[in-house]
Amino acid sequence: MKKIGFLSFGHWANHPSYRVRSASDSLLQSIDLAVAAEEIGMDGAYFRVHHFAQQLASPFPLLSATGAKTSTIEIGTAVIDMRYENPLYMLEDAGAADLISRGRLQLGVSRGSPEQVIDGWRYFGYQPAEGEDDAAMGRRKALEFLDKLKGVGFAQPNPSPMFPNPPGLLRVEPHSEGLRERIWWGAGSNATAVWAAEHGMNLQSSTLKEDESGKPFHVQQAEQIRAYKEAWKKAGHLREPRVSVSRSVFALVNDMDRYYFGNEAERQDHVGFIEKNKRAIFGRSYAAEPEQLIKELAKDEAIQEADTLLLTVPNTLGVDYNVHVLQSVLQYVAPELGWR
Repeated sequence: MKKIGFLSFGHWANHPSYRVRSASDSLLQSIDLAVAAEEIGMDGAYFRVHHFAQQLASPFPLLSATGAKTSTIEIGTAVIDMRYENPLYMLEDAGAADLISRGRLQLGVSRGSPEQVIDGWRYFGYQPAEGEDDAAMGRRKALEFLDKLKGVGFAQPNPSPMFPNPPGLLRVEPHSEGLRERIWWGAGSNATAVWAAEHGMNLQSSTLKEDESGKPFHVQQAEQIRAYKEAWKKAGHLREPRVSVSRSVFALVNDMDRYYFGNEAERQDHVGFIEKNKRAIFGRSYAAEPEQLIKELAKDEAIQEADTLLLTVPNTLGVDYNVHVLQSVLQYVAPELGWR
């Protein structure tokens, strides 16, 4: 059995072919898709965060609204770029969103990937400390966020407060008990996956990672997951970790599916550079008639290693079509692979 969710980037553009023409469309349709996904039996509604782009960028209003409109589906991110975040303000937002959703928040964070502008986090008022780069800054902020999520007081109370204080040092409020165990790290390499395990975070692995061996993408990703699980065991954490992988999966069951995604069937992994001097491998899309799709997905080693599968959705095609895409996987593919 696997948890199956969707992952939306929330693209919009004023283009004739788009069903999502504005930021308002993107946000409201994201909520509608989460509601519909819950109704058809999906397990998760996840959203990507990209700054300075016509995509979803401010996750907590969206997560809170989605949590208020749904009742069972997990809601989360994949991922929030910690280089842009104030850990304490984020703590307040995350605590509120988790309480509104009654403990369904699954928060994916990371040091981020190349963005739309050069050093965009500088415009948000942040810069690396002396001796660290932006990646180290992102990890440092993540660790501060994790530490304060414990709910232990750390701030000296005012001796003459506006309202009475409880005894002792104060913590950021609202505090949501249990959220610390629902933080995920988006790892792009084996080393950062091990780092995430050592710090007690669940693992999110997307459709790209550093090309560390030249092997097929799904094999490298499976090796990353195994290294993470071994590091988790070695760290002695008491709970079982969770691992998600992302995939573009399209069951071609009607002419519209074939029109949109029939050409995806021949796609393979490819290699490129998302950062200077850092070779990356990008995983293939899966698009085929259900019987063939089942055979191909059964060979994906990383999906086998993960307990959660996030299906990337073409959100610009509108809510109704995306519900069809998700339902087709649930109906025609998941049962045959033992995911349901």
